[in-house]
Amino acid sequence: MTSLHQLPADRSVEAIVVGTSAGGVEALSVLLPALPSDLRVPVLIVLHLPRDRPSRLVDIFTPKCALSVQEAEDKAPAAPGTVYFAPPDYHLLVDEGPSLALSADEPVHFSRPSIDVLFESAADVYGEGLVAIILTGASQDGALGLHAVRRAGGCTIVQRPDTAQAPLMTEAALASGPVDFVLSLEAIADLLGTLNRNTTGGVSFAR
Repeated sequence: MTSLHQLPADRSVEAIVVGTSAGGVEALSVLLPALPSDLRVPVLIVLHLPRDRPSRLVDIFTPKCALSVQEAEDKAPAAPGTVYFAPPDYHLLVDEGPSLALSADEPVHFSRPSIDVLFESAADVYGEGLVAIILTGASQDGALGLHAVRRAGGCTIVQRPDTAQAPLMTEAALASGPVDFVLSLEAIADLLGTLNRNTTGGVSFAR
C-alpha cells in the first residue's frame, strides 16, 4: 500500500472509475461532492440497481456535484468534467475514442451493470492514466476489474472495509492483490480533492 506522499505528483490521470453496491448512494454522497469543479476527466460509475426500475441517480447527485451528472448513453464521447452513471440493466464499457458503450450481455456476478466489465474495459483504454475506486457493496463484483487496472498500471483505491456499510465488496477487492490506497471515505474524498490541472492541460495528483 502506498501513501499519498509516495505517489508521484506528476502522475497523469485521464479518467476515474468507481464501483459500489449496497450503501453506495451514501458513500457517493461523500465522494462526489469532493471532486473539484475544474476536474477535466470523465468519472464513470457503476452502482448496482434494480433492473426493472428507472434510475434516479442523476436527480439525486446533480445538486450535490460541481461537475455535470449524466446517465451514460451508447456511443457518446467520454467527456471531461462529467460524471456518468451506468443505466439499469446495461453494462457500461469504455471504447476507443474514448467513448461510452452500453451492452446487454449476460450479467457478471449476477450484476448488470457490472463493475468488472467497466473496470476491465477502462483499463484497456486508459492504462496507467486510470484511477479505480471500490466502495461499499455486498458482492464480489469489482475484484477482477481492480486487478485488471493494477496490471495496466493504473491507481487503485479501496474503501476501508471497517468503514463500509457492506464490507464484502471491499474485502474481495483487497483479496485480489495489493492496492495503492486503503482509506476511509473521507480520506478518499481528500485524495480526490488533490487532483489538479497541470500546465500541459492534463490532470495529476498534487502533493
